[in-house]
Amino acid sequence: MKLPPALLKQLWLTLGASLSFLIIGLVRGYSASAIPSIESEDSHIIQSSEQKSWIGAIPPLGAFVGSLLSGVLMQRLGRRRTLQLTAPLWVAGWIILGLAKYFPLILLGRMISGLCVGFALAPAQVYVSECCDPEIRGRLGSLPTLSMSLGILLSYVAGNWLYWRYLAFFSAFFCVALFLALFSLPESPVWLEAQGQDPAPAIKWLHLSARATAAVEDDTPEKSEDLNEKPSLFTRKVFFSSVVIKPLIIGFALLFFQQFSGIDAVIFFTVEIFESAGSKLDAMTATIIIGLVQLVCNGVSTLLVDRAGRRPLLLVSAAIMSMSMGSMGAAFYFEFENSSFLGYLPVISLVVFMVGFSLGFGGLPFLLLGELFPAHHRSQLSAMASAVNLLSMFTVIKSYHALERVLTSAGTFWMYSCFCAIAFFFVLFLVPETKGKSLAEIEQHFRGKKSKERVQMQTVATVF
Repeated sequence: MKLPPALLKQLWLTLGASLSFLIIGLVRGYSASAIPSIESEDSHIIQSSEQKSWIGAIPPLGAFVGSLLSGVLMQRLGRRRTLQLTAPLWVAGWIILGLAKYFPLILLGRMISGLCVGFALAPAQVYVSECCDPEIRGRLGSLPTLSMSLGILLSYVAGNWLYWRYLAFFSAFFCVALFLALFSLPESPVWLEAQGQDPAPAIKWLHLSARATAAVEDDTPEKSEDLNEKPSLFTRKVFFSSVVIKPLIIGFALLFFQQFSGIDAVIFFTVEIFESAGSKLDAMTATIIIGLVQLVCNGVSTLLVDRAGRRPLLLVSAAIMSMSMGSMGAAFYFEFENSSFLGYLPVISLVVFMVGFSLGFGGLPFLLLGELFPAHHRSQLSAMASAVNLLSMFTVIKSYHALERVLTSAGTFWMYSCFCAIAFFFVLFLVPETKGKSLAEIEQHFRGKKSKERVQMQTVATVF
């Protein structure tokens, strides 16, 4: 069966942009694999658990800074060029990490790697969302998250047999691939039009439908008197308008709940969690199983997202995560390691948790970054939402050991379970369905003033 040219071109672009998420996965999975290797091969570098927590926590802190800058970068340079300029800096971070002989240099390498995560997180997802037809945007928009899961699994598997320095050099290879892959891809038509440039060549290359390139025009008060000048986001009328504040609250909340499900405590400290839980399964083997489950379930979510919709997957995801985190807390509280069957409860709980997370909250909040926000302010709002996500990630990772001491391991996982339960009700009552809707139609939904606006459909020839 011959695939439509539009699908092939948009898939090609998505795979190129998704390399950045694969590298993000390598950054996230690195500490779980590298810390045991450093302790066994270069034990003088790490002297305390506090240092181990900083190796895990410093990338999200760097990513938080990077995300604050990414809005300006993708607004001025474009989505594609921002991703491409990130690649050489990423290579530098991995090389510093691979050559580090002292703990501060490891932190520097991890900080730079995290900074690049912040540069790439929002631009990659916005780039994909703006370059895909509504009918396939869910599936293609989920591929970056699938790539992130692949990156985490690659880091786990490679880290099982690679020396931690070689693991860093291995990761740098994918940054070079990202730089080269983006050369042949067009810039986002949305960005080109916003800059007063001709988007037609990019639209023609992508074979985008007229519905995909629709734009919303309105007569709302926040619109600038100068038609050529876009209104600033940071004015009271614009920032608190329904088209900005409603999707911003939803985006912030989803990305907050994504992190406070406890996902990055699991990813960054997987080996340590299994060892402390007294799991009957080898900790490194269990870690690889977790990574494999995440990859497979993200693949399932990618297939379902344009059929089942965003809301149902998010609801199922939150319910499964809440139950599995509660089960994980029980495994610590009752210390089941002496029981032949219940000794596997930590592994079963985290596998089920990863299934639930990957089905919904793993990728859909990132997909919604590129869908919910209005076109004029998508760069800045996506960067702000990414900053909230990354600051939450830093908080979860850095607080994990402190929470263990204060709440005990059982109490920590029960706390994550409660956040997942709150996420369920938030989605149930406040998150709209965006399946099959164009970006203009989603923007129109939040405006809620259909009589004062119209959707202009650009008549672009589309070849399927």
